[in-house]
Amino acid sequence: MRATVGDRIRVHGRVVGMADHLGEVIEIRGTDDDQLLVIRYDDGHEGVLSPGADCEVLHRAG
Repeated sequence: MRATVGDRIRVHGRVVGMADHLGEVIEIRGTDDDQLLVIRYDDGHEGVLSPGADCEVLHRAG
């Protein structure tokens, strides 16, 4: 899974009924093979994410 700055990320809830978390990639750290994504989530907080199977990259049109 490769992301670029400006892409949207959806992190799926881990249990039934848990809401997905949505955010925007604002920075990429690490290497192409081992990306760490700095995400600004829609609720305003920021965090570093190592994408896994519960993540979906929504590529921006462009």
